[in-house]
Amino acid sequence: MKNNETRILKASLIIIGIILFCLSAVWLADHVFNGAFSDWFFSRFIVDARGSSNEKIGVIFRSWFEIKQFFINGISAFLMIFILCLSLSAHFYARYISKKDIVFITDSMNSFMNSNNDELTLPKKYSEIETQLIKIKAISQKHQQLVQTEMQRKNDLITYLAHDLKTPLASVIGYLSLLDEAPDMPAEQKAKYVGIALKKAYRLEDLINEFFEITRFNLQSIVLHKSKIKLAFMLQQMADEFYPMLTPEGKQAAINVPEDLILVGDADKLARVFNNILKNAIAYSYENSVIDISAAQQGGDVVITFTNQGDPIPAQKLDTIFEIFYRLDSARSTNTGGAGLGLAIAKEISTAHGGTITAESNPEHTIFTVKLPS
Repeated sequence: MKNNETRILKASLIIIGIILFCLSAVWLADHVFNGAFSDWFFSRFIVDARGSSNEKIGVIFRSWFEIKQFFINGISAFLMIFILCLSLSAHFYARYISKKDIVFITDSMNSFMNSNNDELTLPKKYSEIETQLIKIKAISQKHQQLVQTEMQRKNDLITYLAHDLKTPLASVIGYLSLLDEAPDMPAEQKAKYVGIALKKAYRLEDLINEFFEITRFNLQSIVLHKSKIKLAFMLQQMADEFYPMLTPEGKQAAINVPEDLILVGDADKLARVFNNILKNAIAYSYENSVIDISAAQQGGDVVITFTNQGDPIPAQKLDTIFEIFYRLDSARSTNTGGAGLGLAIAKEISTAHGGTITAESNPEHTIFTVKLPS
């Protein structure tokens, strides 16, 4: 309804403009040019009729051809001027409408983007712009959430690091203070405290190294030095190195890998992956249980699995155990592992090799699977 009223108003203004133009033309002809138009008309189209003695006996009009030619030229000139005026009017009117649309869209966009409302209703002619604005806001909100998540992860990283460094550092300070306050302490007891302090200092060094390692992997791309790896030999050697960690609780590591299985990758970094997974399996497996380490060729990939028997990992936590500083033990005690960086480092290295690392868990066992291109 409002659009129809607008059209009627525009048409009325155009008609009034034409009438004013005509009236102005007549007024100019009669008053400004002082009859010059009538003199020109009569001299152009009317000829005096004279008799034999050259006296005026009347008037006659010129031939229709001359009059027709004049009107054709006049109408052509009028049409050219009219088209020129119409074009100029259309140009400036289009600029006005365009500017008006830009202002309206800009105001609507600013209002919509700064509001908490996810719905936007614009006139029908702006439906495409409305759809795009809704998409842009959704993407913007997603990016803001990612930034907030990253900021939270950064804050958590600092908090967790401070927490994990505080415990061994406090122990070192405590035992060194005892040694300083009791210089006459028995040699046996002094050796015991020195040993504990040294152990905690090594623990502190391990935590700092893990922190620098994951930070380095996050800040720069991992450079791989690939070579052919005899997987059975690497995993067996790793199991032997962990023997002192396995035996106190009666645990064992069983290697089931074909002797001829070859994997192409960075040996040092992949050893870090397998070490971190095995260390995690030892920390969370039952006493007197067997940790099975298997590998096999599957198409163009080599699949390595670490299976241990222990308390199942809750399903909702399976996707988060590879995050930085994530630990299954919410109290973050140092009895069951490191700072929660091991699996995060393993994921970074696996991804750099073009592979994946996943976990599945049920009441019977927990399986970590590493899939790498062979």
